[in-house]
Amino acid sequence: MFWSPLVENLSPYTAGEQPGGDIIKLNTNENPYPPSPLVIEAIDAAFKNRSLGLYPDPGCKALREAAAEYFKVKPENVFCGNGSDEVLAFAFAAFFAGAQNTTQKILFPDITYSFYKVYCKLWNIPYTEIPLNNNFLINTDDYMQENNGVIFAEPNAPTGIALGDNAINTVIEWQKKIGKVCIIDKAYSAFAKLPARLREGPGEGLQYTIYNNLLNIYTLSKSHALAGLRVGFAIGDAHLIKGLERVRDSFNSYPVDTLAQAGATAALRDKKYYDDTTEKVIATRERMGNQLKEKQFTVLPSDANFLFIKHPLLSGETYFSMLRKQNILVRHWNTDKIADYVRVTIGTDEQMNTFMEASLNENYY
Repeated sequence: MFWSPLVENLSPYTAGEQPGGDIIKLNTNENPYPPSPLVIEAIDAAFKNRSLGLYPDPGCKALREAAAEYFKVKPENVFCGNGSDEVLAFAFAAFFAGAQNTTQKILFPDITYSFYKVYCKLWNIPYTEIPLNNNFLINTDDYMQENNGVIFAEPNAPTGIALGDNAINTVIEWQKKIGKVCIIDKAYSAFAKLPARLREGPGEGLQYTIYNNLLNIYTLSKSHALAGLRVGFAIGDAHLIKGLERVRDSFNSYPVDTLAQAGATAALRDKKYYDDTTEKVIATRERMGNQLKEKQFTVLPSDANFLFIKHPLLSGETYFSMLRKQNILVRHWNTDKIADYVRVTIGTDEQMNTFMEASLNENYY
């Protein structure tokens, strides 16, 4: 009875289930491998410094410098936040909210990260969902229209399909032509089918000198096995970064805590460790995708740390329940177009072997 009209009309994001007990958890795209040992050392050192009685560095100086080195940009091109979800929320407020022309809407795919709609309702932002085609692909021609901004995930979620640089640049260039921002959510970009040294970092700096309307958003939750630490980044033109800072400082000037800054800084500086674990995830994903196809599963091409698949005989809901009975948790959405699919996080080889056996276990049909 005390809620504001804004809260009354919200439809909050539903996070993936976090169960306890003896279960193989393949539902929230967490990394199956531990973080770098250097991360643990850095967090332990920060704790022993007894600095927790002081506020953290609001500018995240050391972390921004590490991120700038990692992404080949300058520190003024980096914004740090409490996970990429917070960075995305700030970005929606900074670049999409309060438009004077309410007939212009922001654009994003109809099948994508469902938090985008939540942010729109939170900030009262008009939006249009652009349908994917029958192969779950983004058609860039559909975005060549007047709008108040564009956002999409690359690769997309929950499909795992990547659009590719050439197509992305087409959208960015159109947005620049009409004077609007293009946000690319790169939560899963580290798992693209490219050599590790090319997945992130090199080329970023050049991109922002060409496209001052581009904002790329990253998280350390997936690629760097730090989902529990909550650290995300925005990389873009310094003017865009200033906009994010204005929103942050109107909401919470200290979003990244001291231990998170220490751990994230160490993670970004241990590139070889994470290149190695990323290669393991990709190898397991490719092996599992091929095995599922051999068993007549529908498997969408993935550049993420998950597979989006359809059982050859069972509905998505039945398949989800069948796995759950065998203590394996995946993600299912009972929504149009994707109700027959489930999303399966790539775990360790042992976990995926168990998943494969369970998927073929006719005793649970």
